Amino acid sequence: MIDEKLGGTTRRITFDNGRRITLVGTAHVSKESVNEVRQVIEDVQPDRICLELDDGRYKSKTEQKDWSNTDIRKVFKEHRGFLMLANMALAGYQKRMGDETGSAPGTEILSAAEIAQEKGIPFSLCDREIQITFKRAWRKSSLWNKGKLMGSLLGAVFSNEKVSTEELEKLKQGDTMQSMMQEMAKELPQVKSVLIDERDRYLATSIYQSEGNNIVAVIGAGHQEGIIKNLKALDEGSQRMDLSDITKVPPPSKAGKIVGFIIPAAIIAMIVMGFVNAGWDKGVQMFLYWVEVNAIFTGIFSLIAWAHPLNIICSMAAAPFTSLNPTIGVGIVSGILEAEFRKPKVKDFENLNEDATKFKRWYSNRILHALWVFLLSSVGSTIGTFVGFPVLIKLLY
Repeated sequence: MIDEKLGGTTRRITFDNGRRITLVGTAHVSKESVNEVRQVIEDVQPDRICLELDDGRYKSKTEQKDWSNTDIRKVFKEHRGFLMLANMALAGYQKRMGDETGSAPGTEILSAAEIAQEKGIPFSLCDREIQITFKRAWRKSSLWNKGKLMGSLLGAVFSNEKVSTEELEKLKQGDTMQSMMQEMAKELPQVKSVLIDERDRYLATSIYQSEGNNIVAVIGAGHQEGIIKNLKALDEGSQRMDLSDITKVPPPSKAGKIVGFIIPAAIIAMIVMGFVNAGWDKGVQMFLYWVEVNAIFTGIFSLIAWAHPLNIICSMAAAPFTSLNPTIGVGIVSGILEAEFRKPKVKDFENLNEDATKFKRWYSNRILHALWVFLLSSVGSTIGTFVGFPVLIKLLY
C-alpha cells in the first residue's frame, strides 16, 4: 500500500492491485473545503464517492425536517430523553461553530453528494449512525461519567467564549464533530474507543468495502490518520471486515441493573426495619425524611429549570416514589407534564436548531424547555437519593 500526500489535506492510497482511494480531509466549517472537494473530484474523476455521513444525518440535511411530527411526550415515555438532549446539544454546537466561521457544518460533504448526482457518480454513506455512537458511549459510562458526558455536551453549546483566530484556523484544518468528541474523550477516557477509535474503524471499513477502483472519500480531516491506519490493517488482513461488534448497542450491564434495584430495595428495607425494630414513630420519621429530602431537591432543581408551578408540585410529590422504582425516573414524569402544561407551538418546532445554540432559549422554546426540566429534575432527585441514603442509615442505627 502506497500513501501519497497530494497537497493540502488530500492523501491518495494506492493498493498493490492498483485500486486507489483518495482521501479528502476537510474542515466541516470551512468555505475553502467546498472548493477543494469539487477540484479533487474534477481532477480524479472517480467511479465512486464515499461520504462521512450516515443515512439519518444525510436525510436531516437534505430533507426538510418536520419537527412538528415529534411527540416530545413520547420521547420521554420511551426513555429517549437523554438521547434527544445529546442530539440537540450536538446540533447546537455545530450550528454555533458554523455561525462563528461563516460556513454551515457539513456543507462540503453535501456538495460532494450534489456533484456526484450532477455527474452521475454513485456515492456511499459510510459513517456509523450517530445515534449508535451516543448510545454505545452512554451504555459504557458509569452514572458519574454520564453526568460528565452530558455536561461536556451542554458546556460546548452554552459556552459564551468566542472562537479566537488561532482556534478558528485549527477548526478549518479539522472536523467540528471530531474536535468535540476529542474533548469529550479527554474528560471520559473510558469511552474514547467509542467516540473516536470505533468511528475511524467503521469509516475505513465502509470505504474499503465500497465498490469501485478509483474512489474519492470526503471525510473530516480529524479522521484521516485513523482511517489510513485502519485501511492498512484491512489490506494486510490483520483486521477483520466484520463490524457487528461496534454497530450494536450493548445491553445495560448486569452490575448497573443490580445497583439500580439494590439501592431502592435497601432504602425500602431500612424504612421497614425502622417500623419493625424501632417502632412506629421511628418508621414514620424515616419515611417522612425520605419524602422530604427527595421532594425538596427535586423542587429546587425544577424551580431552577423554571418548570410550570403545577409541574413542580407534581414532580415533588412523585420524586420520593419514582426514586424507588428503577424503571421510571421523576424526569420522565416532569418532562411529560411540562409538555402537557406548556404545549409546544409551531414556532418552537421551526426554531429548534437555532434556539439550541442559546442558553436563554432553552427556557423560552417549549420543546427545549421540557428537555431542560426533564434533565434538572432528574439531577435533583438523584442528589436527594444520595443525600438521603446515609442519613437513613444514621436514623436507623
